[in-house]
Amino acid sequence: MLGGFSHNGKTLLSGVNPAGRADKTADAVPVADGTLYFCPSPLFGYGLERLLSRLVDFPHSALLCIETDPVLYTLSQEHFPPSLTDNPQLRLTNLCESRALCTFIKQEWGARFFRRIQTVRLSGGWQLFPALYNSLTESLQQEIALDWGNAMTLAKLGRLYIRNALRNLPLIPRCPSVHELSFGSRPVLVLGAGLSLDHALDAMPACFGDTHRLPHTRSFSIVCVDSSLTALKDRGIQPDLVVILESQHWNLIGFTGLSGWGINAALDLSALPRSAAVLGGNVFLFFTPWAKLNIFSRMEAAGLLPMTLPPLGSVGLSAVSIALGLSRGVIITAGLDFSFSLDTSHARSTGGHRSKLIRHNRLSNFLNTEAAFNEAVFNTTSKSGIPVLSNPAMRNYRDLFEREFAAGKDAPSRIFDLSGSGLPLGITTLSLQEAFRLLEDRGNAFTGRREASNVRDRECREKTVRSEKQLDDFITSERARLLMLKDLLTGTVPMDHMELETLIDECDYLWGHFPDYAASDRRPGIDDLSFLKRLRVEIDPFLRLLDKL
Repeated sequence: MLGGFSHNGKTLLSGVNPAGRADKTADAVPVADGTLYFCPSPLFGYGLERLLSRLVDFPHSALLCIETDPVLYTLSQEHFPPSLTDNPQLRLTNLCESRALCTFIKQEWGARFFRRIQTVRLSGGWQLFPALYNSLTESLQQEIALDWGNAMTLAKLGRLYIRNALRNLPLIPRCPSVHELSFGSRPVLVLGAGLSLDHALDAMPACFGDTHRLPHTRSFSIVCVDSSLTALKDRGIQPDLVVILESQHWNLIGFTGLSGWGINAALDLSALPRSAAVLGGNVFLFFTPWAKLNIFSRMEAAGLLPMTLPPLGSVGLSAVSIALGLSRGVIITAGLDFSFSLDTSHARSTGGHRSKLIRHNRLSNFLNTEAAFNEAVFNTTSKSGIPVLSNPAMRNYRDLFEREFAAGKDAPSRIFDLSGSGLPLGITTLSLQEAFRLLEDRGNAFTGRREASNVRDRECREKTVRSEKQLDDFITSERARLLMLKDLLTGTVPMDHMELETLIDECDYLWGHFPDYAASDRRPGIDDLSFLKRLRVEIDPFLRLLDKL
C-alpha cells in the first residue's frame, strides 16, 4: 500500500495509512437518495469503495470523480480497480468546463436524476485547483436547481404553453420568422425593465437630442422586453422590436395605452396570442421549446416551426439572444438587473411600477416589503457597488446570462452592459459615455431587411399559399390522432395496445405537463389506470381548440 504521495510540491496523500484515513472520511459522509457526491481528484481511489457500499440502498445517488490534472487523471485511470470502473454509480472524468460537465451528467444519468450535490474530499488533490473545483460544484448545483425549476414551471404552465402554441398556428402563414428581420451591422441597445433602465433613458436626450426617439433617425436599433414598453412610450421612444414571451393574460396590463402604437413584435409561439395584436405592428415569430415533445418534430417536418431559440426562461435573455442574431454590431444591455430595492423593482412607468402607484394609499405603503423581507431574499452588491436585493430565481437568471453570453467565443467583444443597480453579468460594464459612443457608431453600411415586407411580393405570396396548405394538413392530421386515441380509450374501437402506446407517445403534449412526468422525465405505463383517465380528460379541450383554427 502506498504510504504517501506528492505532486507539484504539494503532499496529496498522508504517509500514515492514507487508505484508512479515506475510509474514515467516507464513513462520516451523510448519505441520502437523490444526491450527487462530487469527489475532486480521487487519485488512487481510496475511500471510494467504502462510500459506494453505503450508496447501494440509494439508487438515485451517485459518485462523480473529477481530475483536472492530466498526470493525475492517467494515474487514476491506471489504478482504479474494476470494482470502481464497472460500478454504475460511479463515473471518472477529466472534464473541467462547466457546460460540458453538466451535459456529461445528463447523458450518464438523465435529467433531474439528482436533487442536490455534496462535495467529498478523500484526498488532498483538490488543493491543486481549489477555485476550479469550487466553481464546478457551484455550476452543477445551479444546473440541478434550474432543472427542477423548469420541471415545476412545466407542471404549472405546460398545458397553457401548448394551447397558446396551437392558437398561434394561424399566424405562421402570414407572419415571418424573426430571422427575416435584420439590423445589419448597427449597434443594438437591449432594454429590460429593471431599475437601471431609468438611468439609461434619462441620460439619452443630453447625448442624442431627439434623434434617439425614432428608428429612422437614430444610429442604433432598440430591442426591448414587453414590460419596458410603457417606460419607452412615456419618453417618446419607439423601439425597433419588442420581445414577447409571456403566456399568461396578466401580461396585457403592461400594454395599457399602447394599442395601435405600430411596434414590431417578436412573438414566441407559446406566448399569449393577444399580446402582439394589441400593438398593431408587424409580428415576427420565434419558438422556444419548453419541453421535448414529439409534436415539435411533426411541426418542423411540416415547415411550421419559426426560428428556434434556446429555452432561457427570461424574456430579457431571449431579447439578447434575438439581438445577437439580428445584428453583427455591438450589443449593449440596460435594465437587465436581476435585482431590486426596498422601494421598487421596476423602472418608472412600467407595469410593475404603475401597479404599486395604483395600490398606494394610507393603508398600503409604497415600499416593496413583501419581496424585500422574503426569507429567500439576500443582500448583495451591484456592478457599480450599490447595495441591492436579489433572490435565488433572479440569481439563477443572472448565472444563466453569464453562461450563455459571457463564455462564448465572440460574446466578450460584442456584448456590454451599462453601469447601474443591476448585478454583474460577467461581461464588460461601460459608463454611459462609453456606451453612447458605441451606439453612435453606425458600423458598416446597413444591409439586410428592416421588415419582412421588403421581401419580394411574389415570394411572399407563394410562401403563404404553401404554408396555409401545410397548416391545414397538419391540423387535420393532429385531429385524426386525437380522435383515434379517444376512441381507443373509450372503447369505441377494439383495444390495440401497441397502437395505443404509439398514439400516447405521439400526443405527448396531452400529458407532458403532468407532475409525475415533469419530475421524472418518464411517461407512466399504459397499465396505469389513473394516467389513462387523466389523459382522456385532456383530449376534448384540444379537439375543440383545433376545430376553431
